[in-house]
Amino acid sequence: MELRVLQYFLTVAREQSISAAAQALHLSQPTLSRQLKEMEEELGKTLFLRGNRKITLTEEGMILRKRAQEVMELLEKAQEEIACSTEIIAGNIHIGAGETEGIRPLIRAAHALQKQYPLVHFHIVSGDKTTVLEELDHGLIDFALIFGEIDTSRYDFLPLPAVDAFGVLMPKDAPYNGLIN
Repeated sequence: MELRVLQYFLTVAREQSISAAAQALHLSQPTLSRQLKEMEEELGKTLFLRGNRKITLTEEGMILRKRAQEVMELLEKAQEEIACSTEIIAGNIHIGAGETEGIRPLIRAAHALQKQYPLVHFHIVSGDKTTVLEELDHGLIDFALIFGEIDTSRYDFLPLPAVDAFGVLMPKDAPYNGLIN
């Protein structure tokens, strides 16, 4: 399977239409349709449910879309890393994080680093522990900021001193206000 065809697949999945995807890709509809049919034959699976006006993904198509997006992100990341000069400190740092108080020292450190190296860019994505660790394992992010127990034999880690506080907010006149102590 070629990367070009994976990109075609992702465009059709996004546009939900062969004609719109063909237009976006500057291809003829028959060419795009043939490429998708060959992909389905190669995989031995139907990837699309073709309707009158809309194309939707089958379960196998949804699996392929997720993995194809990961492949394209990894390719883009590799191209960026290769393009960066060894004399200039530049590039992108991708961080996955749960929504936690621990993000504050991370953002302060990123801000200080970016002042010193303005060509370094940070991309922070929010996600739960499972999603963030999966992205770290697949190389889609460089660092993960999570809370809770982790398998320390699999990762290098640095504990952060942050403590999360949770609470419940409600109007003072809410009927269930007295139920929570």
